[in-house]
Amino acid sequence: MSLSLTLLTDIQDQAAQSTAYDSIWAGGAVPTQEYSGLEQVMLAHDKLYVVLAVVLIIWFGIVILLLRNDARLKAVERTIEERGIRSDDGL
Repeated sequence: MSLSLTLLTDIQDQAAQSTAYDSIWAGGAVPTQEYSGLEQVMLAHDKLYVVLAVVLIIWFGIVILLLRNDARLKAVERTIEERGIRSDDGL
């Protein structure tokens, strides 16, 4: 009888060890990674949003600069065409 009891406990131990992967996560909380030092500082006083705002302002500045340069280039091209100078004349 003791032999069958030990076999039964061994089978139960093996069954407990070979559970499905998702059943491990079903009962517990999902582990999260702690924030690093810089992330803690940036998120502590909403400084991260300030950094994002500065980056957006820089990108808008670059776009405005490109649009202004394009307008100036078109004006120079129009002036060259009005003067009758062709690109194949060898400026």
